[in-house]
Amino acid sequence: MGDLPVETTGARRAAPETSELPGARLVRRPLVATLAFLLAVPVLAAVYESRPAPYGDHFTAGARYTRDGRHPLAVLRARGDAITLWDDGLVTAADGSAVRWHRALPASADWLPAQGGTGVLRPLGRGLLAVVTPPRIAAYRIADGDLRWVVPARGGCAFAPERAVRHAAGALLVAQLCPESAWTSQLIAVDELGRTTLHRAPLGDSLAGGRPEHPNTEKVVAQPR
Repeated sequence: MGDLPVETTGARRAAPETSELPGARLVRRPLVATLAFLLAVPVLAAVYESRPAPYGDHFTAGARYTRDGRHPLAVLRARGDAITLWDDGLVTAADGSAVRWHRALPASADWLPAQGGTGVLRPLGRGLLAVVTPPRIAAYRIADGDLRWVVPARGGCAFAPERAVRHAAGALLVAQLCPESAWTSQLIAVDELGRTTLHRAPLGDSLAGGRPEHPNTEKVVAQPR
C-alpha cells in the first residue's frame, strides 16, 4: 500500500528566489515618484504659461502694457509704476514687466463714459493713490493695491474728479456738488489718513502762537466742579 499524501498546516511556502537586494523596493518607490514629478514640471509650466490672462493683460515690444479690447482713459506715473484707468472701470498698476494689481471701480458704467476719466487718478503722498469717483473717494497703496480708506459722498451729492486740486500742505481738495442742497458746492479735503477734520489742522493752519484750540484740555464741555 502506497504512502498517503499528508497535508501540513501552518508551514510557510518557500519564497521564490530573486536577485533583488533587501530594501531595494523601498528605495525604488520614492525614486519613481521623484522622476514622475520632474517629468510633470515642464508640462505644468507650459500649461501655466499658455493660460489666458484674466483681464486680457499682455506686454508688447518695448514693455508697453495693454489689455485686449480695452482703451486707457488716464495714466499716472508713480515711483516707476504706470497706473492706468481703463474704459471698463478697471484700475491697474504695472511696473514695466508685470502687473502688480487690478482694482475695479463700482458702478463705473453709470458715469465713466461721459466723464472720460479726467482727474480720477490722483497721487496722495507716502505711496498712496487717490481714486476720485462721483460716489466716493478711495485710497489704495501703490505697492500692492491695498485699500486704505473710503470717503463716500453725502446723500444726493457727488464728487467732481475734474475739480480736485492739490493743496500746498499735501492734502487733496475735491469739489462735492449737491444740487438739491442749500450748499450747491463745497470742498472736501483728504490726505493719506482719509478725510481731514478741523481738529487735525490738515492744511498746516494753526492758531497764532501755536496755542491749542481749547486751553483747558482737561474739561472741554462740562464746567469744572
